[in-house]
Amino acid sequence: MLEVRAANARGIANLGWLYSQHTFSFGDYHDPNQMGFSDLRVINDDCVQPAQGFGTHPHHDMEIFSYVLEGALEHRDSMGTGSVIRPGDVQMMSAGSGVTHSEYNPSAHELAHFLQIWIVPNRLGVQPRYQQRHFDVAEKRGCLRLIISPNGENGSLSVYQDVRVYAGLFDGDEAFTLNLPENRHAYVHVARGSLVLNGQYLSAGDGARLRDERELSFNHGLDAEVLVFDLRPKELPNQE
Repeated sequence: MLEVRAANARGIANLGWLYSQHTFSFGDYHDPNQMGFSDLRVINDDCVQPAQGFGTHPHHDMEIFSYVLEGALEHRDSMGTGSVIRPGDVQMMSAGSGVTHSEYNPSAHELAHFLQIWIVPNRLGVQPRYQQRHFDVAEKRGCLRLIISPNGENGSLSVYQDVRVYAGLFDGDEAFTLNLPENRHAYVHVARGSLVLNGQYLSAGDGARLRDERELSFNHGLDAEVLVFDLRPKELPNQE
């Protein structure tokens, strides 16, 4: 079963320096029917104005990753990490027992456009950790590249949860089918462009919950960039 979450149904926060679209309930946006899916809790589609950003703030017991689409994002945290994340980079921060961090657009002229995604962990109070890796366009072109997994397999980043995340780029005749293990859920988020998933047209910002689907077939892409989450078969975070 495929259930579409339309881009124009998302919650919106417009703070001037930040324009954010929330797939699931977040901040002042609350929809009891959109509290996450399986262990996926947050997908925020953020645009940060030049030389603006999120000041230092705390997190704990959450797996947080950022996926930059345009511009750059400068990260600093209480673990002593300082880095700049650019398109193709994936950053994963396990907040664990507690961490503070800030995120800024370091450019004086360019917009920073990125996705920030939260996954509920399967263990609490772990020592905070930071990971970052660049995945070349060629690795994602016309296929799905594993970028996050429980054990960091195939060069992916590690996450404290039974979740696998893939990234792909599709255009023209490019097509790919992802085979899921039995008894799994999946969530697909179109970061930009458009494509067809299992016969359903999706465009930028659209998402799809999938239940009882063993194959995810992607084709008819138009400058599409997509994230795919292979998830445990449950409806909501923190629901066993």
